[in-house]
Amino acid sequence: MAEPLRPFRLRGCGSPQKFGVAAGSLRGLLRKGCRLLQVRGGPGRDDTRLGCRLQMLDGTASSGCRRSGPGLELPAETRAELQPLRSVPPGAGVSPGAGPHPPIGQLPLAGSRLCLYEDGTELTESYFRALPAQTELVLLGPGQSWRGCASDIERLLAAFCSHQGAVVEAARRLLTDERAPHRQKLLADLVHNLSENILAEDKEEDKKWFEGLESRFKNKSSYLRHSCESRMRGYMREVTGFISNVHPSARDAYRGIIDLMAEKLKSVKYNGCYFDRREKEEAARLCTAEGWFSCQGPFDRDDCPCKHSINPYSNRESRILFSTWNLDHIIEKKRAVVPELAEAVKTRDGREVNWEYFYQLLFTLDNLKLVHIACHKKTNHNLSCDKSRIYRKRKQTQEIS
Repeated sequence: MAEPLRPFRLRGCGSPQKFGVAAGSLRGLLRKGCRLLQVRGGPGRDDTRLGCRLQMLDGTASSGCRRSGPGLELPAETRAELQPLRSVPPGAGVSPGAGPHPPIGQLPLAGSRLCLYEDGTELTESYFRALPAQTELVLLGPGQSWRGCASDIERLLAAFCSHQGAVVEAARRLLTDERAPHRQKLLADLVHNLSENILAEDKEEDKKWFEGLESRFKNKSSYLRHSCESRMRGYMREVTGFISNVHPSARDAYRGIIDLMAEKLKSVKYNGCYFDRREKEEAARLCTAEGWFSCQGPFDRDDCPCKHSINPYSNRESRILFSTWNLDHIIEKKRAVVPELAEAVKTRDGREVNWEYFYQLLFTLDNLKLVHIACHKKTNHNLSCDKSRIYRKRKQTQEIS
């Protein structure tokens, strides 16, 4: 006994358009899907099945369909095969003046498969029988593959890259009439992220980016370099301000170390290269040549679980948001490094404090991670300085007999 017909939503691998197709077996659904999706209609196409299908898509009459009153009465087989899921404006999918169309058989039954839209699982006959009605499926021809929703995302990303301007304008139009808060947020973020002028560097090329900044900044890199330098100067002020907590007998030695650190920091231009995309040495900056920064994750992880990224060079809003990102000290500056330095100076007992080790912990990427504000854990890190590196090792001399 033949299996009862069940409706499914069917689409091709390269198109978002969906069709309603009813079938009682996997083989039957494949046969109907191949007949349906292999045809590409256009004016003058003299094919009865094509004419019926076009009528269902755009509401226009076509040869081969019987009229019944003001509308059209389709053959019973076609009505079962094809149930449109959404209306399409007249002429949609039809290219005026299109030339000859591929012959039937372009998508052969042999080698074709059906898979689930959501994850790409290919169907077997037994799996097909267990599917609920209205399951969304994708028809694959020989050599085609489908990775589920990821395939649609890849197509979307490709559209961003190849038609960025058109995507932005379309999103803006949708945003104008959108009332659902969640969709508003998605569209607004899309417009924001694509409305970028990343490659512009000078003020004359992107004046909006410089709004609210001092007039002395003439290009983006100089401001971002200044931003990093300001952070380093702030760390230096914290180290200097701790002197009131240092034992009186050790304060002069502590000041001497501060002077050495300040001189070192000045010689490397306060490590402003970390934020400067023009820095030629790739290892010396935290961004790509285009200015993309990636969160390095919390202090206790090797990477960012959320894959945060930002390009403060892209637009004014991103520049402002980047100020909330932190250069986080893995071994904490206030809880561990500075107090340990003060203690080392106090208890040096003739030994030479290894100030360069403390300098690395305070001002370099040896102990700094760039993190998104959500990845900045302000709890106690419970990490301490390496006791073996606090003092310089004394050179051992050998007596010559």
